[in-house]
Amino acid sequence: MSIELKVPVFPESVTDGTILSWNRQPGDTVKRDEPVVEIETDKVVFEVPAPRDGVLEEILEKEGAVVQSGQVIGRMREQSLDAGGAAAERKETVEAESAPAAPPAKASGTPFATPAARRLIEENGLDINAIPASGRGDRVLKEDVLAVLDKAEKTPPQTPAGTPASSAAPVEAAVAAGERPEKRVPMTRLRARIAERLLEAQHNAAILTTFNEINMQPVMDLRARYRDSFEKRYGVRLGFMSFFVKAVIEGLRQFPQLNASIDGNDVVYHGFFDIGIAVSSPRGLVVPILRDADSMAMADIEIQIRDYAGKAREGTLTLEDITGGTFSITNGGVFGSLLSTPILNPPQSGILGMHKIQERPVAENGEIVIRPMMYVALSYDHRLVDGREAVQFLVTVKDMIEDPARLMLGV
Repeated sequence: MSIELKVPVFPESVTDGTILSWNRQPGDTVKRDEPVVEIETDKVVFEVPAPRDGVLEEILEKEGAVVQSGQVIGRMREQSLDAGGAAAERKETVEAESAPAAPPAKASGTPFATPAARRLIEENGLDINAIPASGRGDRVLKEDVLAVLDKAEKTPPQTPAGTPASSAAPVEAAVAAGERPEKRVPMTRLRARIAERLLEAQHNAAILTTFNEINMQPVMDLRARYRDSFEKRYGVRLGFMSFFVKAVIEGLRQFPQLNASIDGNDVVYHGFFDIGIAVSSPRGLVVPILRDADSMAMADIEIQIRDYAGKAREGTLTLEDITGGTFSITNGGVFGSLLSTPILNPPQSGILGMHKIQERPVAENGEIVIRPMMYVALSYDHRLVDGREAVQFLVTVKDMIEDPARLMLGV
C-alpha cells in the first residue's frame, strides 16, 4: 500500500517552508512516528514523522526545495517491520558480508552532513571530522552536532599545567597579514523573517520608548530567603522573570491599551494575557508564549520558561509555542545590556525591556545609599497608547517589583 508524505498544514501566518534534510533515503525502512524529513519555516524547524511502518519509496522534493502546506513531498510503502523490515535487514547483512570491504567513508574526504547539521557546524566553528556520525552512510545529523555542543558546554576548557591562559591556541587559524577575508552565506528563513518583522514594525507603527529604573533589593531579598525551599519543592530556580510577568499582568489590567492591537481601523482589546518571553536560540531570537499567564503560579511560569529555553536550544519549538501573544518581555540583561530600546513584535502594542542589575548610588530619605538598580524600558505603539498610559504602566511595574508583597495580595 502506497502512502503519501505530505507537508503539515501551516498556520495562517506561515505561507511556505524549505526542506532542510531528508533523514531517510529511498529503500530505507522507517518506523511509525520516526522523523523522515525536516522542514524550516520562517518561525521554526519541524519534523515530518512517518504515518506508518514501512519503506521510503520515492522523494519528490529535494533538499532546499520550497514547499507549500499540504504538498506531497514523498511516498512510502506500508510494510510490517517484523517481517519485511527484518528480511530487508538480513538482505543488507548478506550483501555487506559478500561485498568487498569498502574504505572508510572519511578516508575519501569531508564527511557528508545534512543542511541543518552544516548550519550548526558553521555557526559554532566546529570540525566536522571530529563529530561522530550516526546517520546512514556516515551522515552527520543535527542530533550529532547538538550532542557535541552539549558535551562542550558541560566540559570546561582545560589548559595544560604551567601554560598561561593567554598562550592557549586560538580557535581559528590566524589570518595572513594583508588578507581581507570575506564569507558569504545565505540568510536563514528565521533570520529573514526577523528582518522582515523588524522593518514592518518600524514602518507600520509609531514606536516610542519610555524609561524608568527599579530598585531590585526587595525582590533579591525575597529570592534569597525562599530560593532553596522554592527549588526543593518545585524543581526549578526562582528567577526574576516570574516577578516581572506578574507585574506586567497587573499593569495590563490597569492599562488595557497595552494588551490590545490594531486591526485595520479597529482596536482589538484582548480579554486574556498571553505573554511572549524572548529567548535566544542558535538560529536567532524566538518569542514563545506563556498562554493565560494570569492563571499561572510563579512556579509554573519558571518551569514553562525553562522548558521553552531548552526547546529553543534544541530547535524543537513548535509553531504553536511561538504563535500569538498579546505583550512581550525581553531581557537583554542576561547578555550585559545596561539600557536599550526594544522593538515591538507586531501586531502587539507594547514590549518591556529588562536590563542588567548594577549597583548604583541613589537617594533615599535624603541620604545617598548603594542599591542594585535595573533600568527598564517600555516601547509602545503611540497610535494606540498615549504617553500617560505608557508612563503609568511602567510606574505600576516598578511599584510591584519594589514591593513584591503587592503581587501576592493583588493591591
